[in-house]
Amino acid sequence: MAELKIASETRTEFGKGAARRIRRVGKVPGVIYGHGADPVHVTLPGHDLMMALKTANVLLSLDIDGRNELVIPKAVQRDPLKGFIEHVDLLAVTRGEKVTVEINILTEGELAPGQNLLEHVLNTLSVETEATHIPESVTVSVEGLASGDSVLAKDITLPSGTTLVTDEEAVVLQVLAAQAEEPSEEGAEGAEESAEA
Repeated sequence: MAELKIASETRTEFGKGAARRIRRVGKVPGVIYGHGADPVHVTLPGHDLMMALKTANVLLSLDIDGRNELVIPKAVQRDPLKGFIEHVDLLAVTRGEKVTVEINILTEGELAPGQNLLEHVLNTLSVETEATHIPESVTVSVEGLASGDSVLAKDITLPSGTTLVTDEEAVVLQVLAAQAEEPSEEGAEGAEESAEA
């Protein structure tokens, strides 16, 4: 897992007005929590943070006023219309420390022949893993699965050093038979009328 370095600085101004001023100059307000310490309020470069967050569960190495802090993103608030980052909550971590995170579930392979649909009941798995070795995702093979088949959380092979937190019996993926649509009564009547005409 990549460790990305980002320069940041502590901030002493709080509130909506201060946050707006920070965002106006292309930066993002954030808070670092963890290890029982008081929260640290920081300002991060907006573009660098946006690029870093394209990687799921990215490990950030923040240079804060000359000292280094390892963090992972815990909550990201975005503008609902424009999508830019308004605020970020970060969790302080140390090398070797175990953390609980959500990882994306990807699929590969082809379902069994026939009119089958794959339903993603869960899009992520909750796992415990070392903070500096968080997997970006886990890939599940759906090769040959047919209608009625399902994949449970316990069936998914996790990377070494990663343990499952999600309920073992939780259904992650299931294969459904595609429903053939019945022609509506109005459509059937219309067809009959045009046939008679």
